[in-house]
Amino acid sequence: MREPCRAAQPWSGGGPGTSVAATQFADGVTHIALTPPVAPPTVTRCHATADSMIIRPSTGADLGRVLACQAADPVGLVPPDRYRGDLASRNYRPDWTWIAEQDGAIVARAVWWGPAASSYPHVLDCLHVSDAVPHWADLAAALLQAGHQAFRAAGAPDPPRYELRLPNAWRASADVSQAVRWRRAAAARAGLTQELERLRFEWTPAAGLPRATGRLVFRPEPDDEAFIAVFRQIATGSLDVITRREIAARGADRQAREDFALYRDMPGDRGWWRLAYTADGQLAGMILPNRNPYGAVVGYLGVLPALRGRGYIDDLVAETTRFHAARGEPRISATTDTTNQPMAAAFRRAGYQATGIRYVFMAPAAAPG
Repeated sequence: MREPCRAAQPWSGGGPGTSVAATQFADGVTHIALTPPVAPPTVTRCHATADSMIIRPSTGADLGRVLACQAADPVGLVPPDRYRGDLASRNYRPDWTWIAEQDGAIVARAVWWGPAASSYPHVLDCLHVSDAVPHWADLAAALLQAGHQAFRAAGAPDPPRYELRLPNAWRASADVSQAVRWRRAAAARAGLTQELERLRFEWTPAAGLPRATGRLVFRPEPDDEAFIAVFRQIATGSLDVITRREIAARGADRQAREDFALYRDMPGDRGWWRLAYTADGQLAGMILPNRNPYGAVVGYLGVLPALRGRGYIDDLVAETTRFHAARGEPRISATTDTTNQPMAAAFRRAGYQATGIRYVFMAPAAAPG
């Protein structure tokens, strides 16, 4: 269970009746023209009248206008307070927020997120387009492609993935399905052609603590290589889609080391991590309780292949939950793929509630080599 570049292709319009012209100048500003109108499904208070646009990264001077783009959209919004907070923590940056301007007004916005120490963003958090703009998927794709090109120049090995937060049973809502539809089209045109649906879970003290069975003994381990070795073993036969994809693209050892570094560099404490042993001293798995910038997370946990099928996953989830609860955490978050039903069932048995869906759009993994 996990928590957590190709060159952009020249943009071309997509959709019947769409006419698009795009020119990128040396200053990194892209000028595009779109014709003629087709009403988009999103509704915002950003208005425009001209038929040419400029796509560029925002600056500090744009903050008020970026925050003023209030969208009545059912998915993918970043509240102003969250935006300001993540700007202060450097998880958002002005140059990681790209805007499309028409006649001096912001008519589209893409907001990327990344670790505070990173030189490029890792995730697209927000994408929306004004109802005054025709061909919203085309404009959104142009915005993403311009950002991807800049992030690649900054060192990004792949285009940042797009994570769209959705409600449970989102397909039953016509408005949400429509909002997903045009974003999916934009993501695909920008090279994010692979999709993954993940369940979001949350535990709160009201659920009660999961029972500690005493079947496993949890011990700290100062040796980083010991954890890397367990990462490699747990990845064998994993149901996690990204783990399998990264092993195929990078190899088992590199995948293990990159995962280790990913969790080590999160805001939690490396000293929280534990290896799990059976009563007779056999290594059974590990837990990596952690934090992200917003609160406690399960982080990573897994059972070694030889000991799967014995219910030890429940012991790992329980120990992680009890660890965070003992520290007074008001909530613990976790995610797993919708296809990883054993992991989802373990969270539910431990009192975690499904709070929504994280829909991920990604570029294809690079070929090995």
